[in-house]
Amino acid sequence: MTARFPKLVLASASPRRREILSSIGMEFEVFPAEADETPMPGETPRALALRLARLKAEYASVRVPGVCIGADTVVDVDGVTFGKPRDREEAFFMLRSLSGKDHLVHTGVALASGGVVAESGLETTRVFFGDLTEGEMRAFVESGLGDDKAGAYAIQGPGALLVRRIEGCYYNVVGLPAFRLKGMLKELAEKSPWREM
Repeated sequence: MTARFPKLVLASASPRRREILSSIGMEFEVFPAEADETPMPGETPRALALRLARLKAEYASVRVPGVCIGADTVVDVDGVTFGKPRDREEAFFMLRSLSGKDHLVHTGVALASGGVVAESGLETTRVFFGDLTEGEMRAFVESGLGDDKAGAYAIQGPGALLVRRIEGCYYNVVGLPAFRLKGMLKELAEKSPWREM
């Protein structure tokens, strides 16, 4: 049985998250949430991803009716958060730091309604980069494909040529762990009056 909610709302402007939800057959609306993504002093990458996901879901849920899905993805390099690069110079620094090494990608996911976060969780995937030449890194940076992405890269499209392998959920690296989201929606449905009869 599949839970049916009155309305699902994606609290994100990310086209990748929209594509994932559409590809798995979900019907939803989009209400981009505003949030200061600056890490708090001493905040770990894991804590940051989860906090921002909850913040975005809560922000949207007090403005639009329905169950709001908040998500935030960060790259974790030995405990250091790599968010979206400020400029191309920082993007190149990030790729150089990732080259030939492995890192973690955390995506926090939260479900909220009426200003209350009902479910939240974190998915983590380990990503192994290949050894990249300076030319490969500069070409990717100049393509602009990593401008708005955590860690200055995307695993899909040309970014697939940067990644040697992964351990964990592919969709998590794209920006929304579909399997975990399904489980969270199921948990919420079991606690709510919205059930398919």
